[in-house]
Parts: sequence; C-alpha cells; structure tokens
Amino acid sequence: MNSTALPLVVLSEQFAKLPGIGMKTAQRLAYHVMSMSEEEARAFADAIITAHSTVKECSVCCNLTEKELCPVCDDDRRDQSTICVVETPKDVTAFERTNEYNGVYHVLHGLISPLDGITPDMIRIKELLKRVGSGDVTEVIMATNPTVEGEATAMYISKLIKPLGVKVTRLAFGLPVGGTLEFADEVTLFKALENRSEIN
Repeated sequence: MNSTALPLVVLSEQFAKLPGIGMKTAQRLAYHVMSMSEEEARAFADAIITAHSTVKECSVCCNLTEKELCPVCDDDRRDQSTICVVETPKDVTAFERTNEYNGVYHVLHGLISPLDGITPDMIRIKELLKRVGSGDVTEVIMATNPTVEGEATAMYISKLIKPLGVKVTRLAFGLPVGGTLEFADEVTLFKALENRSEIN
C-alpha cells in the first residue's frame, strides 16, 4: 500500500464507523474533506472536538445538552408529572417536532439486549427509577421502538415502576398511513391488530 494514501484510508475507515455509512460513502466523504481548504478542515475537526468536550448528559433526563439542565427540563411550563421514556436523544427531537407533547423525557441511551451484551445496568434505568420515586410523577410513557429489544425494555421497566403506584402506558404502534400489509413486519401487524378500534 502506498504510504501517502494511508491517511486517506484511515479517514475513510473513521467515516465508515458512523451509523448508516458504508465504505463507498465513507470514501466519498473522505475525498470531500480533502477538497476542503485547510481552514475549513480545521473548523470541521474543531466542531467535532468542541461538541465532544462540551456536550454532556442532562443531570435530570440524560438527554444531551451543553448546560446542567436541557431546555425541556429547564422549562417551567412543561408537565413534570409525565415522563416519556425514549431510547436515544434523536427520539426526543422527533417528539418535539410534533409540538403535541408537553411532558418531560427520559433518555435510556440504549435498549436491553442480552445478545449484544447490553444489560439493564448499562442503560439509564436507575436514573429513571430515582425520578419516578420522587413522588411527583403520575405517568410514565414507554416510547421505545416496537422491536424485540424495545418491547423487552418497556416490559422490564414497567414491572419496576408499577409497584410504585405510577401509571405506565405504551405508545400505540400500527400500520403507517399509506403502508402496505405485504411489506409490514410481524411486530407492526400485531400492534395494528392489538390497537384496533371500532369504525363508527
């Protein structure tokens, strides 16, 4: 291998580590970085380092933030008695885009997955139980994805919370508008049946 090409290969491999980025896309990104001016390349690198060093977890909900509290937890107008439990910070962003939810969140940063070696103590369940145990919470909405891991995590957390006298609900999942039964997976079809409603 030509030693002058090695840094470009290393850069491509780093891009390929990102979720959803294949090797071809990673190489394209690496070549794009090489087309940047040195000033642009340094700004790009600085943005990654700055974000990595300044963004941390909210001390309450574990969402990503630059301050002690994220904007949602720091907002007095939010309903602190309802907690929506999600897998990742991206899920918070998705809910916030709807402008329909006025409660607060709790980010687990993963799902229980014994096959992948992810146990309950490796995600933010202890922090959630501490919040629920404070006595101010009346409902916990389990909004993990309708996957095997998402369902297992929702059930596990639900069993821990119910003895505390707090209502635990699950998002209703079903067929998307415009979806086709043929291409729907088993979990989606099951949830579509389970959450069916009467036609008036």
